[in-house]
Amino acid sequence: MAQSYDLIVIGAGPVGENVADYATKEGVRCVIVESELVGGECSYWACMPSKALLRPGAALRGARHVEGAKQAVTGGLDAEAVLARRDATVSDFDDGGQVAWLQSAGIDLVRGVARLDGPKRVVVTAADGGETVLEARHAVAVCTGSAALVPPIDGLREAEPWTSREATSASAVPEHLIVIGGGVVGAEMATAWTDLGAKVTLIARGGLLTGMEPFAGELVAEALRAAGADVRTGTGVTKVERTGSAVEVTCDDGSTVRGTEVLVATGRSPRTDGLGLGSVGLEDGGWLGVDDTMLVDAATNADDPWLYAVGDVNHRALLTHEGKYQARAAGRVIAARMRGDDPDTGPWTRYTATADHAAVPQVAFTDPEAASVGLTEEAARKAGTRVRTAEYDMASVAGASVYDDDYTGRAKLVIDDERDVIVGATFVGTDVGEMLQAATIAVVGEVPIQRLWHAVPAYPTISEVWLRLLETDGRA
Repeated sequence: MAQSYDLIVIGAGPVGENVADYATKEGVRCVIVESELVGGECSYWACMPSKALLRPGAALRGARHVEGAKQAVTGGLDAEAVLARRDATVSDFDDGGQVAWLQSAGIDLVRGVARLDGPKRVVVTAADGGETVLEARHAVAVCTGSAALVPPIDGLREAEPWTSREATSASAVPEHLIVIGGGVVGAEMATAWTDLGAKVTLIARGGLLTGMEPFAGELVAEALRAAGADVRTGTGVTKVERTGSAVEVTCDDGSTVRGTEVLVATGRSPRTDGLGLGSVGLEDGGWLGVDDTMLVDAATNADDPWLYAVGDVNHRALLTHEGKYQARAAGRVIAARMRGDDPDTGPWTRYTATADHAAVPQVAFTDPEAASVGLTEEAARKAGTRVRTAEYDMASVAGASVYDDDYTGRAKLVIDDERDVIVGATFVGTDVGEMLQAATIAVVGEVPIQRLWHAVPAYPTISEVWLRLLETDGRA
């Protein structure tokens, strides 16, 4: 006999947890289905372990860059201790704490692989082959996330490459890690494993961090090279071959690189294979397009809005914090519609994820850190916005000289010239991730440049770069 709930959530990562939590708080009876660990990719194989690997190196660099402190540094990182700290951060891959939280929140859990079996019906297959049938009285939310994309490079799949999962959960430092891809995952893992003593070669078809302003990737590439990494930009990979414990990568310029492990970090693919989307008229294996309330395919749901897709799986903004933001809106709108309300789904309401379109914040925890929100200059111009920009060398801010003996960084604002508001901001430098929220508020709140002159930065902090950027702009 089928078990009945108001809402079935497929996927118990941070996104699914938040959909369920926000809906439950508004009276929705909810069950969540998970095939792996409750807490999902971010908790065990992405955000948390990667930052646990990166933080010790950043702390050591911070000490080495300050006179008086650097004299106390007598050695490098203790790789064994760093990996042990990483394991503690992910609770030794035990999800008991997350399960206890679900119970405390009043959310039921069913373990197993879920598949849709027609509208509002989900079949869950457990590890022992047993099946549980769930029926939703109101809605199903797909929160299955994304997986590493392995491109069709000759021999790559057969070479058993690392993906982001192996790169963040490895139990030993590889002798020589070859990284294919220059995005956030590739750049962060190149940074982490270089810090931990591996020889690292990073190969990127374009530049590094190409979703940000060009100077971000350029500064990170310079720092990686200074740390001993071999960074090859504008280079593609044509073949990968593994022989025993060695792997050889052939580049499109004819050169070869031999290492012990190869990490593929070239993008993501939706986790929708085997999800049963065909049973509800959708394509198995594809991304799930949604509106701003996370409702899937309005034509399919016009008479009975029941299927939602939240987080990476909808391909709007593949970031944990954006998925959680979407989840808050989805949980609330599901509850409102279940009650028969007519929620306001216009821009910037509690029921919509408006920020996904042009106000997405992101931090690459590289050396130096790179943080951005909103549109790059190129993206804004392509969108038809008449823009002006302001840039400043962050090392010239008084706070930077106190913070670090040889601070390296740059900041840039992209300003809508007609509305006189910031539509994009990028900061590169030590610990700039903690500066990003101010820029995010300015972008989301559409704070006029004239008003920003009255947001006085404390002296001497690196945030004084805001004043220098406004002075460089010189329009108010």
